[in-house]
Amino acid sequence: MNALVILADGCEEIEAVTIVDVLRRGGVDVTAASLSGDPRVVGAHRVAIAADAPFEPETASDYDLVALPGGMRCMEALRSRAYVLAALRAAAAAGRIVGAECASPAVLGAAGLLEDRRYCCYPGIEAQIESGTYDPAAATVRDGNIVTGTGPGTAAAFALELLEALAGRETRDKVAAAMLLA
Repeated sequence: MNALVILADGCEEIEAVTIVDVLRRGGVDVTAASLSGDPRVVGAHRVAIAADAPFEPETASDYDLVALPGGMRCMEALRSRAYVLAALRAAAAAGRIVGAECASPAVLGAAGLLEDRRYCCYPGIEAQIESGTYDPAAATVRDGNIVTGTGPGTAAAFALELLEALAGRETRDKVAAAMLLA
């Protein structure tokens, strides 16, 4: 199992690191990829994160899972690049799990991946998403191969939902128990 987490400056650090951490605890080979190509990504709260590699859009559908942390600047950077939207569409079309948290479900919306799907996001971001059905009460939503989450306070729940979608309930439960989240 492998996963790609796309990082851009302005990402919510707790979301980015939690996704990578939880998936790795679950035995997933994770590549944290920098959108800019710079190995140093600076988050929304000035925490520097070391990316593993530059983002290569043509390889996104080679991963079993592609995930986007939130943060307004990160979301805007991802959403404004046609090659990111195309990579997400290709991954989803290949049956890969595609996840986005906080502000970044707006990127999935821009890519057309929320059409006829339920989703959640950071409150207020739903106004920027033209399709799909917003669930304001959910912390995470999995609708087929699309997983969404609400924000920093639900980062662990979102990451565990991604892990379960990829590796199954047993793996998710083992990781949650080891993290004292079960």
